[in-house]
Amino acid sequence: MEDIIVQILEKLRAGETVDDRALVKLVHAAAKRAGGDKRAFAKRRLLPFYQRVKREEPDRWRTWGVTPELEERLLKVLRMKPRRSASGVATITVITKPWPCGGSCVFCPNDLRMPKSYLADEPACARAEQACFDPYLQVSARLTALTQMGHATDKIELIVLGGTWSDYPEVYQIWFVKELFRALNDGAVAGVAANPLLRGFVEARGEQAESKGDEDAEDTQALNATPPGVRARRAELVACGLMATTSQGSYEMVLPDGLTQEQAAIDAGKTSYNVAYRRVYGCSAAWARAAEHQRATFEELEHEQHINEQAHHRVVGLVMETRPDAITPEALLLMRRLGATKIQMGVQSTDERLLAINGRHMKSAQIGRAFSLLRLFGFKIHAHAMVNLLGATPEQDKADYARFVNDRPFQPDEIKLYPCALIEGTGLVAHYRDGSWRPYTEEELLDVLCADVLATPAFTRVSRMIRDFSSGDIVAGNKKPNLRQLVENRLAGKPVREIRFREISTTQVEIDCLRMEVVPYETPCTSERFLQWVTPEGRIAGFLRLSLPQRVAQEEVARELVQVGQAAPFAPDEAMIREVHVYGMATRVGEEGRAAQHQGLGRKLVERACELAREAGYTRINVISAVGTRAYYRQLGFEDHGLYQQRRL
Repeated sequence: MEDIIVQILEKLRAGETVDDRALVKLVHAAAKRAGGDKRAFAKRRLLPFYQRVKREEPDRWRTWGVTPELEERLLKVLRMKPRRSASGVATITVITKPWPCGGSCVFCPNDLRMPKSYLADEPACARAEQACFDPYLQVSARLTALTQMGHATDKIELIVLGGTWSDYPEVYQIWFVKELFRALNDGAVAGVAANPLLRGFVEARGEQAESKGDEDAEDTQALNATPPGVRARRAELVACGLMATTSQGSYEMVLPDGLTQEQAAIDAGKTSYNVAYRRVYGCSAAWARAAEHQRATFEELEHEQHINEQAHHRVVGLVMETRPDAITPEALLLMRRLGATKIQMGVQSTDERLLAINGRHMKSAQIGRAFSLLRLFGFKIHAHAMVNLLGATPEQDKADYARFVNDRPFQPDEIKLYPCALIEGTGLVAHYRDGSWRPYTEEELLDVLCADVLATPAFTRVSRMIRDFSSGDIVAGNKKPNLRQLVENRLAGKPVREIRFREISTTQVEIDCLRMEVVPYETPCTSERFLQWVTPEGRIAGFLRLSLPQRVAQEEVARELVQVGQAAPFAPDEAMIREVHVYGMATRVGEEGRAAQHQGLGRKLVERACELAREAGYTRINVISAVGTRAYYRQLGFEDHGLYQQRRL
């Protein structure tokens, strides 16, 4: 390991570029010299090795002659999957436990091991099942992985997936979010070498072990690998009967009785997901015992949120998933109190004919109302759009998407744009067999997706173009994981405006070359202003979403809330900042660099937004701040004000 690190440093000092190909050559050469398996020298092992030596063997580390500038270049070489934090934050996706769903979409997977619409082979789902869907354990696992890959984890966006969030009991919702915050506050990173928050605790346990002899030595060694909170939660799940240890000493979830038989019945079309769920999980004593612990109060949640404001791992975004017809003012009040800042919403199509054919029983007006409510409450809107639905044609898909991103009632901030895929056990199987549905050819699919991307406005980000289904789970449809790359290759040189295509990503940016642009657009309830920092080439380095709401729309929501005994969290003279985001590789809080972050770009966006709101006649401006960004907005003159932070104009 040391030989590889030293050789990389020598090449960097000489001004050479060390890309993945050069690194592979160094790894193979080291393995050949050692006469061992090259996997022992894998890239994923190099960064933890470097971090450990720097921390635990400072004299050895000093012999390498690593300057701060050289270390920055070295970390770029060693960092795994740099795009994971290229948008400025590190994301952690967690999955809620299996639960009945109110929908009946023909394309929706029915994997009984998962919340409806998800498959056990999807990466986040596999991790969730291994953790028994426990939020604390899921965060710990991802925090550990991100740390070992070399990503800064000071700023975390939590993405909570699992179908319709509002379908879960309120006490479960509160508990789930509380545990997400608690894991981050605990710094639940496996391995003390990677987790400074645990070192003092473990060192103290080590001193106790020395004074008492060897009886606690094994316990202290275990703490070096496993955070105390993880150990406690695993013990709780084992006691419930939901988790068991394997012969190798690892942990795995105990599947409930009857699951395999019920899954076979679902796949054969003999029963539904919801009926099978009740038979399997409703009769499980282990799941019932676990559910007794899955409850918390708002006081407990708010305690963890308060700690997180100054924690080492701060929540700068909390995303929740739901359906348009489940969005109500009361539901949004609860989500905001939980700390949510962005809502993922499965729209799929705005064509009512297609929605009906595919079992999505909602009207276009319901979808439009959901968008309006989300904007009035300040949420970022991340909508799902699906092409190649049952009954669709390529030309209809293009028209539907253009309407979705450009018509006043919709215009999402962010989109998951992906093709329909045939999964065993779904209602779509029968249509595939009788020929009433077929997957688009690759040429048809690329043509549709290219047209959709070109139709996407400058204020919308297309976040992804595939679901994480494994090729083995897809009976028919696109199986290429690099679908987005194929699309972008075709679009090279064309006027693409969508955000992700223009992000500066991991590249450096010259601040003096940036200019601020304001992109205005109208919705039924607001005037929107999208403020963006762009380079001379049109690349985007940061942006802000400002909503200027209509008084009549705000008053209508206030009246609805009064009828259920609630008060509106906003007033008619208040504008709303829905998102502020500055790009560049995620840097640790307090660190300087040439990346766009920490250069004052966010502050200037906020000041310009305040000017625009004041000019439009608003006397106050709210920001839907995440828990971990409250301190930042206080520095900009905002004060805590109910569910938001507010500044007088």
